[in-house]
Amino acid sequence: MVRAMEIREVMTRSVVTAPADAPVREVAELMRERGVGSVVLVGDDGETVAGLVTDRDLTVGVLADGRDPAEPVSEHASAPVIVVAPADDVTAAAKLMVEHGIRRVPVLAQGMLIGIVTLDDLAARTGDSELAHQLTAQVARTALPEFYFHDRGG
Repeated sequence: MVRAMEIREVMTRSVVTAPADAPVREVAELMRERGVGSVVLVGDDGETVAGLVTDRDLTVGVLADGRDPAEPVSEHASAPVIVVAPADDVTAAAKLMVEHGIRRVPVLAQGMLIGIVTLDDLAARTGDSELAHQLTAQVARTALPEFYFHDRGG
């Protein structure tokens, strides 16, 4: 069993961000350069969360649809964004991720972005690989219900 932990103990403090009005191509290049699968979009102050965009959003929502890579990335981002606080319990955050079918959650303190927590963070830092496996499977089922529950014929 995992001991009670707070988000601040497992979050990643260095968050890759971009302005919400940045072009899709610029954000995709940023993802490649920084080796990340998501970017938190921020407001004019550089700290207020305006959205979250993933590599999947860009692949499926821009590339596959033949959209213009000069479009503002905010047109393809998730908003409003589900967030957690640094003192929130890891288990509660994991349940929130499963509920919403998401793998990444920005961490805000007093409305300002201070980190991000991902399913990978939970797997690596809680030390409970079975919990991480279960979370990943549950999030996938929530995010892709048609894959798991479609009529397979027969």
